Amino acid sequence: MAADPFASTTAAFASDANSTESWSARLRSLTRLGRHREALALLRDGDPYPPPHVLALPAAVISCTALSLPSGVAQIQALGYKRGLLPSSDAYLLSALLSSYSRLGLLPRAHQLLDEMPLASTPPTTLRTAFNSLISGCAMHALPAACFAIFRRMRAAGAPFDAVTLMTLIPAAPQSVVRQLHALAGKAGLAAETTVANCLISMYARRGSALARQVFDEMPVASRDLVSWNAVISAHAQNGLAVDALDLYSRMRGHDGGGVEPDAVTLVGVLSSCAHLGARSVGLGVERYMQERLPGFRTNLQLCNSLINFHARCGSLPQAQQLFNEMPRKSIVSWTALITGYGMHGHGDVAVNLFQTMVSEGIWPDNVAMVGLLSACSHAGLYDEGRKYFSAMESAYHLRPTLEHYTCMVDLLGRAGRLKEARELISSMPMPADGAVWGALLGACKIHKNVELGEEAFEHVIKIEPSNAGYYVLMANIYTDTGQLDGVVRVRAMMRERGLKKEPGCSYVEQKGRVHLFMADDHSHPQAKRIYELVIKLEQMVKEKACGTTGTEGDRVVEGHSQKASVPLIGFHSEKLAVAFGMLNTDDSEIVVIKNLRVCGDCHAFLKTVSAIANQAFLVRDASRFHRFEGGACSCKDYW
Repeated sequence: MAADPFASTTAAFASDANSTESWSARLRSLTRLGRHREALALLRDGDPYPPPHVLALPAAVISCTALSLPSGVAQIQALGYKRGLLPSSDAYLLSALLSSYSRLGLLPRAHQLLDEMPLASTPPTTLRTAFNSLISGCAMHALPAACFAIFRRMRAAGAPFDAVTLMTLIPAAPQSVVRQLHALAGKAGLAAETTVANCLISMYARRGSALARQVFDEMPVASRDLVSWNAVISAHAQNGLAVDALDLYSRMRGHDGGGVEPDAVTLVGVLSSCAHLGARSVGLGVERYMQERLPGFRTNLQLCNSLINFHARCGSLPQAQQLFNEMPRKSIVSWTALITGYGMHGHGDVAVNLFQTMVSEGIWPDNVAMVGLLSACSHAGLYDEGRKYFSAMESAYHLRPTLEHYTCMVDLLGRAGRLKEARELISSMPMPADGAVWGALLGACKIHKNVELGEEAFEHVIKIEPSNAGYYVLMANIYTDTGQLDGVVRVRAMMRERGLKKEPGCSYVEQKGRVHLFMADDHSHPQAKRIYELVIKLEQMVKEKACGTTGTEGDRVVEGHSQKASVPLIGFHSEKLAVAFGMLNTDDSEIVVIKNLRVCGDCHAFLKTVSAIANQAFLVRDASRFHRFEGGACSCKDYW
């Protein structure tokens, strides 16, 4: 017969029956170490006289729960009644039993145990512990209505609630109730407690950042821990407020942070904001911090994926590729980040090859990966590949195309000039087209100057998104390009009636850790005079080159930019100003500019020619992709 592996341990513990405290302490130690079978064997075979210390029974309940032994929990409950510890005199045992029944999915037993408590004679702290345990159990099983029913019963019984109660209720509450719980916490003096405030910040962040920021700002500085900072930074990053997220990160690293050091969660949010803004210097600072303080960061998938995305979206594809190659393990997110990055830079062929390699290595694409792939095909004009992979979504990868995939395909077909096919695809969609789908068709009509189809797309899109000024501007531009000025007047009148204004174009460039922002016709920069003089000189040289009269190609033109020139007040798009600033202030071989809107045709032609005249490379990220201007050509091959 095989020896009982627990026999010697049990015997040794049982032999020490003359010390109840030591016996109970040993049982609790076994539970804490996860040696649950030994703990229960000790309770079964080594029970001394007098009875063990009361703390031994809650530990035994925990062991029964870990081993999924509801009958054992019931036996310990019966033992508790027998020894007078239940229904209300022992808060620890009561809490352990309620938690155990909840974890084991035996909520009726937990309710029965609570019902048996004599509310009038039970100490308030014991009542609070019991109600908190049952509320936590209901929350664990995603029963928000039950949570609040028990909370109302708790309040009716006069049991005091605490931070633990609120931390369980807030995540289970609908947004409309969170405000009420917040007010209740404030009246009870609990709203500023770190755990409660952190919970409120996380919940408010789901619906925006304003209330999350308010809670954070109202916290005492000394109460803000790492979770507080992470929650508020994520609240801003996830809601598209990248500038605010980076400002908070700067405060965290400064005096306001109180010595709190960022962790991987912090840095994921910060890198996401850097990628969104194109804030290279901040992101590179984060990467240096990771290399110095988090030497094992390459094993953190989420952090590495965020860093790949940052490099790809900030124009550093070689660094993104190198980091990807060095990762010991790659997820679908890793592949998608790199595929999307190559697509944004117009390298559709590389993106397609990466996708094929990913599938060959056994990583199946998801919907996000397919969006990245189809977008890459669209930016590179890979019509056949795009159609093939879109058709293969259901047949080969068992993925049902979503609105995002249809948007990519309409964009792909439209850019390729297949406007009729794009319109037919919209008609065949199994769901109603949204604003993005019709907007993609409208954008294609702008490229190909198709007024009739553009008007149809415009009519649909403004019904869905009547406040999106960008669509009105697109339609007005179609009319302008085709010489239909009466159409331009109509669209502008619609915008005035609806109180809409065109989003102002802005571009920015980083220089020595500072971000320099330029608006169209912006004269606010300290170097405005020199910037405008250089732009005027460059425009003159572009005109001369177009006429074949320039002899300056291959020479840098920054020297001598200060020649006399009349500087007009209007007529300069922001990317021209940003590029001129970069040329005046850096010797880098490549000037990186981030623009919030699509680069216009005039600026695109201007930057191509200037890149040849000045022997200077420009990397411009606009609203949808990268353009790398060098030697008189653009990486988009004039397909954008």
